[in-house]
Amino acid sequence: MGYNNILTRALLPSNLFMSQQAILLKIFEFAILVFSLSLHEAAHAWMASRLGDPTARMLGRVTLNPMKHIDPIGTVLIPLAMLFFPGYGRFLVGWAKPTPVTTRNFKNIRRDDILTTLAGPLSNLLAVFVATVILIVLVHVTPAGALAVRQIITGSADPELMASSPVVFPMALVLYLGVWVNLMLTFFNLLPLPPLDGSHIFRHMLPYNALRVYDSMGMISLILMLFLGAPLVNFFVAPALGIVNAILLSI
Repeated sequence: MGYNNILTRALLPSNLFMSQQAILLKIFEFAILVFSLSLHEAAHAWMASRLGDPTARMLGRVTLNPMKHIDPIGTVLIPLAMLFFPGYGRFLVGWAKPTPVTTRNFKNIRRDDILTTLAGPLSNLLAVFVATVILIVLVHVTPAGALAVRQIITGSADPELMASSPVVFPMALVLYLGVWVNLMLTFFNLLPLPPLDGSHIFRHMLPYNALRVYDSMGMISLILMLFLGAPLVNFFVAPALGIVNAILLSI
């Protein structure tokens, strides 16, 4: 369903981690990115198969196995280079192999193409929900979990807590980063810019003549993503993450 361009960088305050922890955090982020990409593409493939198009299923794409979805450059090389490149900023950009969809196999091409497209972002929202629920459970099950979640959100982690909670703290951190990454994935992919998922929905609303121009945006679309993508995504992610934070801090 087109390259899943990702803006997925959730940096906690720089004073939160020493160099060794910072490297570990980058590894966590990369693993979450790969899983989230695989989930996104598997959801596209699963929905297409349910709606009558077996193309992706026959190619083994209805799976969370990242080896079926990884693009060597977009999923591995570029994200790792950006994660470990000195002076790297807030966002991580990458993509997975596009899920092949043969729309002529659909009974209702317009409806089924939209449903197949929405399956990707909705899978990431589901991941946000599941991670948030587990964080809530973690807060209630153990005092260390409650303290870890609060300190991760506020950016004031105590090194003693990290040392005394070698399982709970990393678990809370991974889950919280999962919330952030999947929120970024959801809103970025819904931008109506080719070849993002949002464009597959928006194009069905355009007249034929406008559709030809829209599909050929090419470099213009890329420029818009680079200059407008981050602020637009943050406009939606910030309040969504704020709601999650408010829920976690209120329990």
